[in-house]
Amino acid sequence: MKTFVLVVASTVLALPAFADGHVDAETAEKIEAYLASVECQMDTDDIEVEDDGYDLDDVICKGGDQFDIKLDKDLNEVSRRAE
Repeated sequence: MKTFVLVVASTVLALPAFADGHVDAETAEKIEAYLASVECQMDTDDIEVEDDGYDLDDVICKGGDQFDIKLDKDLNEVSRRAE
């Protein structure tokens, strides 16, 4: 039983996203790097973890336009909606 509890605990701790819907620091850095490559930026507190990827709220891009962007689990952009 102790082994089972340890396996479950280690599996939960290894998940890339926190249970509260916020992204872990490593993934947030990767998302920030992607956004910089497309000349955009955002507050990482506005990254929400979803079942199929990530929802980026209030992304500001070059020229001052604001978007909501969705990324899949591999951090590929799947949609962009102007606000």
